[in-house]
Amino acid sequence: MKRILFIAAIAFLAACSNKKDPKAELADLKKQRTELDAKIATLETTLGASDTTKVVAKDVSVADVNESSFKNYLEVQGKIDAEENIQVNPEAQGVVTAVYVNVGQSVSRGQVLAQIDDKVLRQNINELQTQLTLATSLFNRQKNLWDQKIGTEVQYINAKTQKEAAENRIATLRSQISMYKIKSPISGTVDAMDLKVGQSVAPGMSGIRVINASKLKAKAFVAETYAGRVSQGDEVNVVFPDVPDSLKTKITFASKTIDPASRSFEVQINLPSNKKYRPNMLAVLKIVDYQNAKAIVIPVSAIQKSESGDFVYIAVNNIAKKATVKLGKTYEGKVEILSGLKVGDKLITAGAQNLNEDDTVKF
Repeated sequence: MKRILFIAAIAFLAACSNKKDPKAELADLKKQRTELDAKIATLETTLGASDTTKVVAKDVSVADVNESSFKNYLEVQGKIDAEENIQVNPEAQGVVTAVYVNVGQSVSRGQVLAQIDDKVLRQNINELQTQLTLATSLFNRQKNLWDQKIGTEVQYINAKTQKEAAENRIATLRSQISMYKIKSPISGTVDAMDLKVGQSVAPGMSGIRVINASKLKAKAFVAETYAGRVSQGDEVNVVFPDVPDSLKTKITFASKTIDPASRSFEVQINLPSNKKYRPNMLAVLKIVDYQNAKAIVIPVSAIQKSESGDFVYIAVNNIAKKATVKLGKTYEGKVEILSGLKVGDKLITAGAQNLNEDDTVKF
């Protein structure tokens, strides 16, 4: 027991001997504070900050919200077609005896393009012509007698009938012989000539194509879904990628009938005369199916999405504010705003992705 008390006493005396003087301890703490202040000042200088947090303005791009015209286009692919693109077919059977035109040659309406052998018909006409001459002579004599009250009425009528029958047969053969001439039904250019001398042909057989390149049109088929939005007279931009060329015009014709197989309807646009345009050339029709002359239009890239809907950031006194918007039609990177923005708002168009509401911005 005495030994335990002795050890406790030694420990107490050692603790008392290690205790600092209060003045010395105060001096030591002041020294530490001075060193800490110096380190803080050095760090503040290095970081460009003070012991109070500074607000850093974020760089953004801003555009004034204004009203402008907005058009939405329906794009469909079509082709150029000639309004007068005629496949000229033989009307009679026979052998081609002559071809009078070449590919690329200009022809006029009614011009003979090729001839089919009509020798037999001509021989028949010559025989009938001889018969007609005789019938005419007999009729003239019988008429003179009838005028003089000589002969019977039956003789007169019979002579007249024979004469008229010969005339009718000749007229019929001459009508048939015209079918052996292949004629152009329009004025234009011979685009294809597949007939050759000595070739046998028959009615309906293709061989010659004539095109009037001065009367061209663009044709396309539009899905039934747009039947209520596309009609005759609508504005359309026609683009010809292969030329390249384009023109702004109006729809000349919009069919009222829906094709039951394709569930689409046809639209046509008359084209001006242009040597660059050729039948079957690709044509892209951009039809205006919606337009608003006083719309608020902004870039699609400015739109952000959240669980509560679409929104944009606007700058109000250099503070970023959220504006919930309702979107309309979208075309070529532009979107119509139906509500949520007004003329004069400053829309943040770039740098908005890293913003939070109430951030300070500069522009």
